Amino acid sequence: MTAMNPADSPMVLRHDAKHIATLTLNRAQSRNALSQGMIAALHAALDAVAQDVAVHVVVLAGAGPAFCAGHDLKEMRAAGFAQDYAKALFDACGQLMQRIVTLPQPVIARVHGIATAAGAQLVATCDLAVAADNARFATPGVNIGLFCSTPMVALTRNLSPKHAMQMLLTGDLLDAATALRMGLINEAVPEAELDTAVAKLATQLASKSRHTLTIGKSAFYQQAELPLAQAYAYAGEVMVANLQARDAQEGISAFIDKRPPVWCN
Repeated sequence: MTAMNPADSPMVLRHDAKHIATLTLNRAQSRNALSQGMIAALHAALDAVAQDVAVHVVVLAGAGPAFCAGHDLKEMRAAGFAQDYAKALFDACGQLMQRIVTLPQPVIARVHGIATAAGAQLVATCDLAVAADNARFATPGVNIGLFCSTPMVALTRNLSPKHAMQMLLTGDLLDAATALRMGLINEAVPEAELDTAVAKLATQLASKSRHTLTIGKSAFYQQAELPLAQAYAYAGEVMVANLQARDAQEGISAFIDKRPPVWCN
């Protein structure tokens, strides 16, 4: 039997189990670089997951030795650094990042190896991130004359201004302990324990009401963009609407009755 050429395999693999969908970037030879094709494939996979009511949580992972090394610089050069190509690439990448934010389900980044440039942007964009303790993070565009302006958008929404500026201006590789201290990731664990730690977190979230997770994720990002008084008014409206949902009423009743809840979805 002839072995499959890696270039012929799907760019993004999907595996579903117990209300968790794992999407794996599948271009190990290019360190899962966000080429035009990879961006389109991941966006399509996220769109499909968004419509799947059986999926409560998404895990985003990378095949091979790295999570994601950022944009495909070889593709950029092959395109002649053309302005039309660049605009289409960065517009599509921005839309991909926004799709992660607007996805109904929480997204957990499973990070190993390196997450650099747009790869670090992916980590910052995901709702949660668990990394191997030997993972490394950087926005090194400044080192090659191409400032990481689009990764900056996600970093400035995750980190303190000085931490974001440190990453953007120095381009230095940060270890997982530093990324944890800065707030870029939620947890750093020994590499051998990475899958267990990700599965534990994903399983915990998957046990919740999908409807409630969707409401909460959307409200989190919506209120963060509002002035304080408007944020409280909006959040109050969300809670009123949430309370009318069957899952909220079931969850409250289950808590009072000291029994496990039975979610509608």
